[in-house]
Amino acid sequence: MLEGQARLQAFDFWMRYPDYLANELLDEFEGGGGNDLIEIAKKIFDDREPDLRHLPMVRYHFGAFEPLDNALAILRAGDLIRIRRTGQPGHVRQHIYLLTQKGRSAMAELAAAAPELAWYRERAKLVARVAGRLGGTALKDRQYLQEEYAETDLSRPIQPIAERVKKRLSDLLEESS
Repeated sequence: MLEGQARLQAFDFWMRYPDYLANELLDEFEGGGGNDLIEIAKKIFDDREPDLRHLPMVRYHFGAFEPLDNALAILRAGDLIRIRRTGQPGHVRQHIYLLTQKGRSAMAELAAAAPELAWYRERAKLVARVAGRLGGTALKDRQYLQEEYAETDLSRPIQPIAERVKKRLSDLLEESS
């Protein structure tokens, strides 16, 4: 279960911008998180994810945004997810996204049949770990702490931060040696 469309958008952003995710991992590492965080950030760059897995998102008024309807419709049509909405008709207060048992089974089957797809499952777990229990607004606020993100013009793709994060990672690895 994932609560809130803004939270889903924030998760989507970190899935599509591995450099921003690596930066969050480094923040947590510096805040007293485990050594595995710096190792995961290093692996993101060793695997060239900021180059190979970067899928741009556009900045709108409330941060990174991608219309979800088409992608979710495919999952919904196959009963892989269900979407609940709270609030009054015409005034949705919150979206709740539920992975069905059929969706969980399909995910396991896909990962077994095509091991390279298991990356998405593992990355989603990592993004959920970074996000913790924070709501969408708090996650978007964290993303806005990055100058490149905050200064992106509206309706323009958010710029990557790979070079800056790579330097930061290198400095942290040097300090810990």
